Amino acid sequence: MRNVVTGLGLLSIVLSTTLQAAEPAEVPTVHALALFGDPALPPGFDHLPHVNPDAPHGGTMAQAAQGSFDSTNPFIVRGTPASGLMQVYDTLLESSPNEPFTMYGLLAGGIRLDPDRRWVEFDLRPEAHFQDGEPVLAEDVVFSFDTLTTKGSPFYRAYYSDVTDAIAVDRDTVRFELGDSESRELPLIIGQLPVLPEHFWAGRDFEAVTRAPLFGSGPYRISEVSPGRRIVYQRDDSYWGKELGLNRGRYNIERLEYDYYRDQSVALEAFKAGLIDFRLESSASNWATAYDFPAHEEGLVKQIIVPDGQPAGMQSFVMNLREPRFDDVRVREAITLAFDFDWLNQNLFYGAYQATDSYFENSEMEATGLPSPGELELLEPLSDELPERLFNEPLPIKQPDDLRQRLYKAMDLLRAAGYEARDGVMINTATNQPLNIEILLYSTQFERIAQPLVRNLARIGIRARVRTVDVNQYLNRLRNFDFDMVVGSFPQSANPGNEQREYWGSEYAERPQSRNLIGLEDPVIDTLVDDLIAASSREEMDAAAQALDRVLRWGFYVIPQFHLAAYRIAIWDKFGYREPFSPYALDLSSWWIDPERAKRVESRQRNR
Repeated sequence: MRNVVTGLGLLSIVLSTTLQAAEPAEVPTVHALALFGDPALPPGFDHLPHVNPDAPHGGTMAQAAQGSFDSTNPFIVRGTPASGLMQVYDTLLESSPNEPFTMYGLLAGGIRLDPDRRWVEFDLRPEAHFQDGEPVLAEDVVFSFDTLTTKGSPFYRAYYSDVTDAIAVDRDTVRFELGDSESRELPLIIGQLPVLPEHFWAGRDFEAVTRAPLFGSGPYRISEVSPGRRIVYQRDDSYWGKELGLNRGRYNIERLEYDYYRDQSVALEAFKAGLIDFRLESSASNWATAYDFPAHEEGLVKQIIVPDGQPAGMQSFVMNLREPRFDDVRVREAITLAFDFDWLNQNLFYGAYQATDSYFENSEMEATGLPSPGELELLEPLSDELPERLFNEPLPIKQPDDLRQRLYKAMDLLRAAGYEARDGVMINTATNQPLNIEILLYSTQFERIAQPLVRNLARIGIRARVRTVDVNQYLNRLRNFDFDMVVGSFPQSANPGNEQREYWGSEYAERPQSRNLIGLEDPVIDTLVDDLIAASSREEMDAAAQALDRVLRWGFYVIPQFHLAAYRIAIWDKFGYREPFSPYALDLSSWWIDPERAKRVESRQRNR
């Protein structure tokens, strides 16, 4: 429900008031930070363009969540956090889903950025308060920064690694000292900091798993916790920010319910029975065939497609380089050749998807053809550590179209890597061990995608098996990198930046719960990530992303899967929303319950 655009990589900040000629003492206070030009909305704007400022309040939205949960603290390594918890917390700034490069003041009513990017200051709104009535103070911001970067998930340590200090200048002003002025996105990602109440956490163990109804300063408060089964949020009528232009017409629904189901097929049946109101459908097969039931025929259930303007990113089978069997790039390439997207798309997906090639799919940051001059400027100094084919062979990587020919090529690669087939099994001639792989899953829904891969791997002598475990066991194994292969996702925004360190950076390869699932420890990739973060223009950023994309793809670290540049949504027809939808995020906070349609739906559900 909160409009959070994952991993904003904002590379060139231009304040709505020009700063170049300003002396430090004359730095103006502005209402927003924007990339490439001015913010679209002026100071004091009434509401965001995609919302209905007169939307009614009330009603319930029930959604299904997968698996289980045992924690209401979403910021720590331990425990499995419940869905929806970030709706409880406000941040200093919030992005607009209508602009890819702008963040407006939320808790912060004013922003000052040093022209030399040595510091950024935020003036807190004096009316901002936590859900217990206590004011939000600069000390709370400093506490949040210090706590999240030292005791929170590794993500925060990576995301804010270039901040050298956070200082409460006075009661309502907080200042961040910036150690890396080349990271053009840094002031904006500081604005994404969730602010926690210091007075609540005093004397409490922040790192301990808790099921208490924790609170922040956001638009919803936790009203019901049933661990592993259900969590409910209630709209906070005393929310301090409900009249801000950023929030007017948002957070309209009174109750948000998340009911947990261990199996997606059971969740689908719950939707059909009217126990769930809103369903984000991830299965092309379900989308095509599973919604043919009476309520749909009566017009009480709708299927809608919402375009997604963000890069598709990379969803893939991820190989764990911490396992020695994946050390050789020829072995990794051979494994990728066994994945048959065309067969899956035709037989399982009703032709709904497109094959994914790039880590920045569906964007200008995708590397294509041979390296561009901008890429070569970054890659050539690193050429001694890169394969020659990276410079000489174009992207996308050309592989045989016929599966049989791909499998022949895979066997040749395995033989070159030191394997030989013995009784139909690929054996490492140096260790005399078979090449075995376990694909770890938490949802049976992905088994139908993994099993064809398992069968194709068997044809080239690789023994693979699928193991599906419950969500908690899966997360524990994921945190400790205890897997051979998993299905992983590396989402991207239109402006990648600091989050790339945690995806690919060497310092996160062995850090529990980091997003470096692959286990990459490569100085070349570290250098390219630094180049991407330091880019000072859109052209430099695109070239750096393309160079990084090219190196990752020639490393064959993952088996790319497929993508759809849209959201598939099934709903019971009681919701109101404005069209066209915002282009850069699915902002459910702008939806509302239509009272008349809700009565019709609820009558049908009661009489079912």
